[in-house]
Amino acid sequence: MKQHNRTSKDVLLKKHEEIPLTIKKLGINGEGIGFFKRKAVFVAGALPGEEIVASISVVKPNYTEAVVKKIRKASPERVSPPCPVYDQCGGCQIQHISYKGQLENKRDIVAQAFERYTKKYKVTVKEVKGMKDPWHYRNKSQWQLQKKEGKTAAGLYSLDSHRLVDLTGTGCMVEHPLVERINQKTAAVIKELDLPIYDAKRKKNGLRTIAVRISTAENTAQLTFISSSDDLPNKKKVISRIKQEIPEVVSIFLNVQPSRTSTVFGEKTEHLWGSKIITETLESYSYSLSPQAFFQLNPSQTIVLYNEAKKAAGLTGEERIVDAYCGSGTIGIWMADQAKEGRGMDIEKASINNASENAAAYGFSHLTFYEGAAEKLLPQWKQEGWQPDVVFVDPPRTGCDDVFLDTIAQIKPKKLVYISCNPSTLAKDAGVLLEKGFSIGEVQPVDMFPQTAQVEAVTTFYSSSNE
Repeated sequence: MKQHNRTSKDVLLKKHEEIPLTIKKLGINGEGIGFFKRKAVFVAGALPGEEIVASISVVKPNYTEAVVKKIRKASPERVSPPCPVYDQCGGCQIQHISYKGQLENKRDIVAQAFERYTKKYKVTVKEVKGMKDPWHYRNKSQWQLQKKEGKTAAGLYSLDSHRLVDLTGTGCMVEHPLVERINQKTAAVIKELDLPIYDAKRKKNGLRTIAVRISTAENTAQLTFISSSDDLPNKKKVISRIKQEIPEVVSIFLNVQPSRTSTVFGEKTEHLWGSKIITETLESYSYSLSPQAFFQLNPSQTIVLYNEAKKAAGLTGEERIVDAYCGSGTIGIWMADQAKEGRGMDIEKASINNASENAAAYGFSHLTFYEGAAEKLLPQWKQEGWQPDVVFVDPPRTGCDDVFLDTIAQIKPKKLVYISCNPSTLAKDAGVLLEKGFSIGEVQPVDMFPQTAQVEAVTTFYSSSNE
């Protein structure tokens, strides 16, 4: 039998084995990355520049995970996380890094992604635009519900699990204070009225999630109960108690999610009480929002992000623009005053309704929204003789669909302004666009989610036919 001669690259690590490690960089999920005999080791909670002893926790053919056993040399950016459940909850990943350090590492995460996917192209990544106060910024939350030891618990799932971290009485340091208060009060009402809680294993119907969205401008809120059935027990009393306990809540819905899935919202939504929408204002623009309409989670940084996109577009008032994946129309409306004509599209009917209402409220008759996919509508419009000069795209974390990128290459807008919430898919899509003949401008990261490893970025691509 032929013997395989192992090299240092073939080193086999064992679970619970302890190894010395120097952390070289931060990964996209906030984990420290070091190399042991050229093999990458991912260590949650470790920081670049630190020298540690790591205990191996997961060994896979293509990666290894470890936990910090001992810190021999700490990073000067290491701080004590102020949240009491930081090490249990998966909501924040980098509270143990100073905010200055967070911004520096987020820029590096973006740069790493471009180095991986666009090696032969020169890409400039600018400094991250951060917040003055990087706490209590989230205007929306989804607290899960479970029965734990016979009592109702409400909170967030631990990272990559369905283990609920009960936040009642503890709270969340990145949620807006009003969001936090509504979660606590609503959880208390659910407990007080002993409402049934969903249990998939026991096939028991009940409440699954409390979804809260607020308007920071108007100090009002929308509350959605998400249940496995289309019945909210004791409905009148629930609404009465919410109105009494939380006067800021002006809109209450019931969403039905009967599927045994991690998808939060189901297809059916019933309006229970109050207004059908709440209104958020960013600078001089107001937006009508229904429970499932997409809207950014950090209003103050959304203004920074969209102004960067506007600057990148360089509109003169003569351009035709497209807001792809438009959601409630925020981007299209933000740009409309400097565009000759605008169109937007989304596959969610509720989003299109919100977007149309929002545009009409400002008299933007030159801005129209359509239900449908961009990769279908854009070629159709081109055949009809309508060609956009600038396309704005703000896709989900998975990035742009390949068909969409092919469509962009086909219609060749002068500019594609790409707003991304995932550096990896942004850089991957950039590689595709560059290969298709586009050129790239500077990448401007914006910190929309302090205390987490996530970072947004605005990037402009230029069609070679319009340079």
